[in-house]
Amino acid sequence: MAVQTSRRTAPYQQRRVGGFSMLELVIVIIILGIVAAIAVPRLSRGSQGAAEAALMQTLVVARNALDLYVAEHGGQLPQIQFITASLTAYSNEAGTAFSGLKTDKCYFGPYLRMPPPPLPVGRRKGNVGIAESDGPMVGWIYDEAAGTIRANCDDDEVDAAGVQYNKY
Repeated sequence: MAVQTSRRTAPYQQRRVGGFSMLELVIVIIILGIVAAIAVPRLSRGSQGAAEAALMQTLVVARNALDLYVAEHGGQLPQIQFITASLTAYSNEAGTAFSGLKTDKCYFGPYLRMPPPPLPVGRRKGNVGIAESDGPMVGWIYDEAAGTIRANCDDDEVDAAGVQYNKY
């Protein structure tokens, strides 16, 4: 019978395992922190600029709708109690009857596909109502006498250039 001999290696051989050292991980975390410190303020300024642009665009669309209403209704402005219906539904010549469908009597309009969107800036951000003065959920102020619409923002609410939102 033959005796088998085996060649043994050291029981605790050291192997190099691929991975990152603690120092490398710390350096990467520090770099990510620096990038975040630079990027986050820039992103927040970008979102503020987008909100200001949305405000300007909403006001342009609403004011154009008012101008078209006035042109089709013989110079008459929408009445405050009917402002949303006046702009979003078909109306009669007097601007007092409204319909979701065009009819023999209600054939002017609509001037907007939907009511103005929520106010995108300021302390009343998200408010959707249109009224002649401030109130709960009022985002837009309509002056029936002047035929103007503006953002329902306080005088101290300004954009990055220092212009009051309610003066846009």
